[in-house]
Amino acid sequence: MQTKAIANVNGTSLIPETLEEMASDKDFQQTAERLRRHGQAAITREEKQKRQRSLDQIGVPSFGSMVKDKGGIAMNRQEAAVLQLNIGLYCNQACSHCHVESSPNRTEMMDRSTAEQCVRLMRAKAGSLTTVDITGGAPEMNSQFKFLVESAREQELEVIDRCNLTVLLEPGQENLAQYLADWQVHVVASMPCYSPTNVDQQRGHGVFDRSIKGLQALNAVGYGQPGSGLQLDLVYNPNGIFLAPAQSKLEGLYKEELQQHFGIVFNSLFCLNNMPIKRYVDYLQRRNKLEEYMQVSNPVSVFACFLCCLES
Repeated sequence: MQTKAIANVNGTSLIPETLEEMASDKDFQQTAERLRRHGQAAITREEKQKRQRSLDQIGVPSFGSMVKDKGGIAMNRQEAAVLQLNIGLYCNQACSHCHVESSPNRTEMMDRSTAEQCVRLMRAKAGSLTTVDITGGAPEMNSQFKFLVESAREQELEVIDRCNLTVLLEPGQENLAQYLADWQVHVVASMPCYSPTNVDQQRGHGVFDRSIKGLQALNAVGYGQPGSGLQLDLVYNPNGIFLAPAQSKLEGLYKEELQQHFGIVFNSLFCLNNMPIKRYVDYLQRRNKLEEYMQVSNPVSVFACFLCCLES
């Protein structure tokens, strides 16, 4: 194994660096100014209209007609098997592609009464529900995260934590990796590349080094290790105007690179594509690339969305 040098970031927060980058980034500043002038509701409406115009210009049919043309799959909703909870937009990162525009400046967080309602829903759907999928923001930074994890695990539900990895190094989160292992939480972690340039460009300066340390911390408590029962999966998403490659091809490369250079092991790699909403659609619009991306991505995104909606 040829170990690569990683910056010493133990005991320091990523948040000051994230805020500094946001303050100097032209795209972030332009978006913030639009929000101040027009408000989120108006921007969301405009975003939807621009996406639809792009689809109309390239002749993409509506969702319903495309499903019908591809075999007429019955649009019957199944019993919910997965309860996905976005428990807050506060995050120590501010990724360029974030589809909910999370950052350290966001204050929207799930409160206790809402979390208790979610637990009641878990119990009401005990016959069909198998999984509680918790996301954010950085969900671990919400005060209700552990309450939801423990309530779901006590009902013998699988819990997925959509983890950005850098949260494991935040002050106050020193025991997070062990906590996740103790409650047998399935960790699905963002890792858009195995090289620092691409990761830091998409997720912020210094994120790659912190992500490597986060993965090593998870490995140290058993995640990804054969026979441990602790599932650690990574997520790739493109850093550009193109679609993700085949998972089967990229997973082997990830495993080889992360093992060889950092001694990291994991179970599976998921390859996902970026949804053209929020920060990513702003990125595309400013570069006059929205129509191009919609043409490339639409046949894939329509059916991914359809399959997801059937059981969530």
